Amino acid sequence: MANHGLTRYIFKLLTKHEIISIGTKYYPTTPLEIEYVEMFNFTQTMLMELEKADITTDSIFYNLLRDVGEENIPENHHFYELKAAENKIEEFALVSNIIMGSDRYLYVELSEPSSVISDFSKIIIEEKGEIVEQSSTEIVSKLLSKNDGIRVAIKMIGMGLDNGINVRAAVGMTGAAAIERSINLSKEVGEFSGVGFTRLGGEYALVFDSNFLKSTATTPELQNYLFIDIINSTKFIDDYGRDKLVELMTGVKNFMETECNGKIEGYREGGDDLIARFPSKDLAIRAGLDTAWYILNNGAKIRAGIGRSRREAGERAQLADEVQISNPLSLVIFDLANGLYAYYIPSEFFRTVINLLLNKRAKLIGIFILVFLIVYFMTILGYWEYSFIIVILAAIYALAS
Repeated sequence: MANHGLTRYIFKLLTKHEIISIGTKYYPTTPLEIEYVEMFNFTQTMLMELEKADITTDSIFYNLLRDVGEENIPENHHFYELKAAENKIEEFALVSNIIMGSDRYLYVELSEPSSVISDFSKIIIEEKGEIVEQSSTEIVSKLLSKNDGIRVAIKMIGMGLDNGINVRAAVGMTGAAAIERSINLSKEVGEFSGVGFTRLGGEYALVFDSNFLKSTATTPELQNYLFIDIINSTKFIDDYGRDKLVELMTGVKNFMETECNGKIEGYREGGDDLIARFPSKDLAIRAGLDTAWYILNNGAKIRAGIGRSRREAGERAQLADEVQISNPLSLVIFDLANGLYAYYIPSEFFRTVINLLLNKRAKLIGIFILVFLIVYFMTILGYWEYSFIIVILAAIYALAS
């Protein structure tokens, strides 16, 4: 459902922003994935481009410094682009990250057996990671995110070089992918210490050929906040009562705390907004989407923003007021690379319009041709003033059918 050019073009004209996809073309394999993919496609959730990301080698490295922490990347590094990223956003990759989460496998290999391997395993456990396999020269582990994997790998490389040991590492979606990436790293840059990883479809590596001045790494102070505000809550209270608003927001709060590992930091019972903090951006986006779907199904709309601070999340939520089709849209806004994107959840009316455009296109074209011919002949016969009745009847028939 993600490649309907005509429908995306129409909504681009209506919203004045590029529509990357309607629904998703992600192929699900597990019950959870099936559930989310069906929700994306049933609600015809759109991925909208608010500010286009400029994906270059320089921007990839800048984002790496931001996400891993500049203080955690020693100055004596070499940054390699092994495979360039495409300068576009792949919606199915984003959906995959939202559904499957941000946890990644880290593979670490020593150039020779060393007792430092025991220190490495302790570091992984301290970083809330999980040891999957370990030998005298190798560790396959699972960490909370790709950024955590890169940061911990750099710390291990520094410790290895201090002990005269080369350390090669790589981060991947699976243990096998991480091992394969480590092998490719050795082939591409030689037997140097380094860590390989992917970014937006490209493959990159940080390589070190001398000891660090500092071989310790700290967790960067990066947070992921979600700000949610119900649009026109006064009208919602008038229509459904304040108890219904409290019920909705309480359901949202409980869901975020129990299902998304969120910590509620700004909510007053009876209020129409809240702020929650999450351990990763994918969990924040997932919570925002689930909330938008849930709230819309109960007769309301939300504006939501995701950022690294409470202020940034709130400012992004406010951007939703600038994107309208006669009325504010239900949007979940977040950054991606160095661009700004949003998930737009259409109302029931617009979902009906999209369904007509996607599934009833032949009928609509047929009705248009028939109406045109009838109006044309009525004009020739001198009854042009009755043409508008034909048009109205045709529109009613199209919508009713």
